[in-house]
Amino acid sequence: MAILLQKGGNLSLTKTDSSLDEVIVGLGWDARASDGADFDLDASAFLLAPNGRVRGDMDFCFYNQKVVGDGAAEHQGDNLTGGGDEEEDDEQIKLTLSKVPSDIEKIAVAVTIHDFEARRQNFGMVSNAYIRLINAKTGSEVVRYDLSEDASTETAMIFAELYRKDGGWSFRAIGQGYNGGLGPLARNYGVNV
Repeated sequence: MAILLQKGGNLSLTKTDSSLDEVIVGLGWDARASDGADFDLDASAFLLAPNGRVRGDMDFCFYNQKVVGDGAAEHQGDNLTGGGDEEEDDEQIKLTLSKVPSDIEKIAVAVTIHDFEARRQNFGMVSNAYIRLINAKTGSEVVRYDLSEDASTETAMIFAELYRKDGGWSFRAIGQGYNGGLGPLARNYGVNV
């Protein structure tokens, strides 16, 4: 049974399951009724140094750069419509914690709305958004965070962070909205876009 977190909640992954190494970060959402344009939400991960920024563009995992950090993060593919089965994640990123470079302190996981300006879309039109961590070896869900607040104008959302603590890894539910989509969010973390 997965541990459910509220916004701001933390969970020590290492204390919960000391053998946890390969995890699937599953992200999901439902699009509310709109003017008919498909929603294309995109998951991404930023491998961050202690200063809160990427070491370089090679630390930005997204649909056009699927494997980063010497294989520590692997994007599992771009879902262009987000119209998946309710029981399945819309997008996934696989993380191998033992492969994360030692000078990376945290991994921020975000979701952005592609082409939000032309489609006039924002997170206020998205419901049932969640992030979950699955043990890749057993298939069991370890932790889950259901985003509940209405982010009516934001076009990017930092769902959660995985971070080093006491020689292991922990998970923090963030749920922080951000305006401007993927480009500005990536630049905020130091990516050259």
